[in-house]
Amino acid sequence: MSIAIQIIRDEHAGVAAVLRSLRLMMAQGAGDEPERFFDVIRAMLFYIDEFPEKLHHPKESNLLFPLLIRKAPELAPVIQRLEEDHAAGEGRVRELQHLLLAWELIGESRRMAFVKAADDYVTFYLNHMRTEETEILPVAARVLAAEDWAVLDEAFERSRDPLAGGTTDPRFDRLFTRIVMATPAPIGVGPALRHATV
Repeated sequence: MSIAIQIIRDEHAGVAAVLRSLRLMMAQGAGDEPERFFDVIRAMLFYIDEFPEKLHHPKESNLLFPLLIRKAPELAPVIQRLEEDHAAGEGRVRELQHLLLAWELIGESRRMAFVKAADDYVTFYLNHMRTEETEILPVAARVLAAEDWAVLDEAFERSRDPLAGGTTDPRFDRLFTRIVMATPAPIGVGPALRHATV
């Protein structure tokens, strides 16, 4: 298996873990610690905006997809749909960040708008990654040449997501520490959010 394929799968697994953690946080709710709750959700959304949107997707769109469409033109409709997902992704994350801020600042009347949008986004993104792994990567493994993989391996290895085994970047260590340390188990290693007992 090529290095690039393994990195794509590792990065997908890292994003999926954050997305599922976001869902679990929604299910647990803010409890009696809204500041910590909103801080963790904000950090998760920032991670999605900063890494998958700015590092992972451009490598697929600018390198993998063009190589693949030349060798497997039958994938054009799937690649077009994935490109549309990539184009919409950053806007969707920004909208989630806005909806979260509205919930935090305006209150409970804005909670359901965020929860619904977040759930829709998680479903959208998990489906997007599943399509790449089931429809794109198997064909790429079959049709791309060794020289194609050399270019892809180098590019994907050069800028890996630190959450998925890439080189840690001191600028983002604080972000990852915040997510892991503040998020309650089983998502992270932080204590459970306190809820008032009835």
